[in-house]
Amino acid sequence: MFLRYFLLFLGVFACSTSAVFIRLSTVNPFVLTAMRLLIAVVALSPVLLAQVRRHMGAFTRDHVRRTHLPAVVLAAHLMIWTVGARMTAVAQSSLIVNLVPIAVPFFLLWIAGERINRAEVAGTVLAIVGLVALSLRDFLTGRGSLAGDALCFLSMLLFALYLALGRRNRDFPSVWLYVIPVYGQAALVCLAVAIPWLPTLAGASAREWEILGALAAIPTICGHSLINQSVRTIRGQVVSLCNMSQFIFAGVMGYLLFRELPGSVFYAASAIVVAGVVIVVRASAPPVDSPA
Repeated sequence: MFLRYFLLFLGVFACSTSAVFIRLSTVNPFVLTAMRLLIAVVALSPVLLAQVRRHMGAFTRDHVRRTHLPAVVLAAHLMIWTVGARMTAVAQSSLIVNLVPIAVPFFLLWIAGERINRAEVAGTVLAIVGLVALSLRDFLTGRGSLAGDALCFLSMLLFALYLALGRRNRDFPSVWLYVIPVYGQAALVCLAVAIPWLPTLAGASAREWEILGALAAIPTICGHSLINQSVRTIRGQVVSLCNMSQFIFAGVMGYLLFRELPGSVFYAASAIVVAGVVIVVRASAPPVDSPA
């Protein structure tokens, strides 16, 4: 049990670095998204080959077919998120994109038929109160960008759908047989969108390639893969609520790197969110066994 939640929060932390790397880079957002996925797929290709050999009889064409929709959703989420994250503060963008628990219950009910219990509802409401308090502070002080906020919100809805699809597809023989094909197809979608701007990558500096490599390794390979593994073994609403704590990590990194100093409301809201996370984790039903 402890290991499952430790890996979940490790994935959450890894994902929280995404906004930081996106802000550090000057590469076109569509090219940036395509390359982070492409690098991740190339790095994970030996793992995919090994998993295909290991699960040859259990991994079917139907499994491959079921990765098409999550791939398109992931591609759309990452491209929109990359554009939105550059338009507003690190903590603010991470805050909005991680309002996922608002949407995930509806997607889980629709896609996976998964209901949530009363304690989970209470914890979710408490955490959302904290996030709303922080977003109201930013709105009233005129920080951030309304267009950027809207894009991050749309990205959040797509991420919620992506998590719900991952929950429905938890019967794959291995998590790698799910996420790597998803990453590969998402990379192709992003490359198709990025074609007009691909020539700009020719002049990219060594620093930009380091950022691209970090984006592929930390939030993509480690972060998204651990989140997908967690959604197979822990209730979807628990995963989505724990994932909201990204904005706390992102806020700290935003201050250290960009001197984006959170106000006192940020710390109060963070405490409320953490309290909500604790309630949901403690009230969650026993996790399902992983088929991997």
